[in-house]
Amino acid sequence: MLVVYAPQITARLAYIIQTVLPGAAVTDSKDQIQLKGKYCLNYSNEVITGSFRIVPHGLLSQKDIVAQHLQISYWEELPVFFKTEGDIPFDIFAAAFYLLSRYEEYLPHTLDQYGRYSHTNSMAYKEGFLKQPLVNLWLKKLSQKLQHFTHDSRFTTHDSRFTFIPTYDIDEAFSYLHKPLWKNVLGFYRDLLQGKFEQVMERGNVYSGRKKDPYDTFEWIHTLHEKFGLQPIYFLLTILKRGAYDKNLSAHSKALQQLYRGLAVKNAIGLHPSWQSGTEEELLEKEKSFLQKLIQQPVTISRNHYLRFTLPGTYRRLVTAGMTGDYSMAYGGVNGFRASYCLPFYWYDLERETTTTLRIHSFCFMEASSYFNQGYTAEQAAEEIQYYHDIVKGGNGEFITLFHNHFLTEQPQWREWREMYEAFLLKNFG
Repeated sequence: MLVVYAPQITARLAYIIQTVLPGAAVTDSKDQIQLKGKYCLNYSNEVITGSFRIVPHGLLSQKDIVAQHLQISYWEELPVFFKTEGDIPFDIFAAAFYLLSRYEEYLPHTLDQYGRYSHTNSMAYKEGFLKQPLVNLWLKKLSQKLQHFTHDSRFTTHDSRFTFIPTYDIDEAFSYLHKPLWKNVLGFYRDLLQGKFEQVMERGNVYSGRKKDPYDTFEWIHTLHEKFGLQPIYFLLTILKRGAYDKNLSAHSKALQQLYRGLAVKNAIGLHPSWQSGTEEELLEKEKSFLQKLIQQPVTISRNHYLRFTLPGTYRRLVTAGMTGDYSMAYGGVNGFRASYCLPFYWYDLERETTTTLRIHSFCFMEASSYFNQGYTAEQAAEEIQYYHDIVKGGNGEFITLFHNHFLTEQPQWREWREMYEAFLLKNFG
């Protein structure tokens, strides 16, 4: 067993050791090293004979939040920072803590047009490692170093298995159906005046009952899950107050309620907190309570609409509302690893210096980012999603994808994306 020795065990250090070395014991007494474990990882400025040494940078003994001096160097081709002199050339614990705690998001920054922390502010984007689960790659290399140190080829920092979780945000359940007649009439004439004759015909066929609503792709999605043995999660936008960014049917819509109840029968369900709940705090608990009563089961996981969240405020509200898991940890403008990590981890409230009960599940691929922000074709997106699948699988991580029901239609604009998704599932899980 590995024991980590540190002369001072701070809340920050205890958190990151528990996260990245979950099987390790921790002690601040040199007399306890041999009692607690066979091998010692020495996290101190001292030299202890027979130990594997990582020299502290200092971040984990601090209690304030200040801008850090971040200078990139390289450790066997991997970018690292917080350089020190030890058996590895940087403080891996401090660097991992900086990334997982989202330390940089507590520092002064400018929000994007949607009120979010922009990827362009992040160190991962600026230094070119946003597309890598860098902490996992560091830990894999540390495992190799510790195997050599302990002469035990079975040693690993994490005993995890690759998992795949397909997730869906239901931002707009229906394109035409169940909306007020006046909206469909206005839409009809708008499309007609703009020369969108295919949409004119489609709207007419759907509204007259000759054709299924194009956004109603739920049966097709369910068939895929059944075919490939997948366990999805649906995040349901439950609107109690309409707004510019909250365009789904009202939560009081009978058609929407029927859909949501049907989805909840065989699938895991999470809340998709509305855009407005990010400003009007009382809406979060109201939406959660409404959805729970509707589907007759507890709702304890969430993903924010438009991935709109700020730290620490949004996550504190989720904890207060009784949420135990959140799936918002990604950027709305580009795909990649926002926390540079591809395993679940508990959120650390940096201002309060405490580990919370909220478990964070990062995702790294959203089709809307590929299409709208990165300008990818379906063919390019196929290569991108495969890349993320492979790199997460290589690290025995948790691979989470985000698709929307309205991206998986048979409409000409989206048909190739629908085919791309099915081909990806067939290739990797068929």
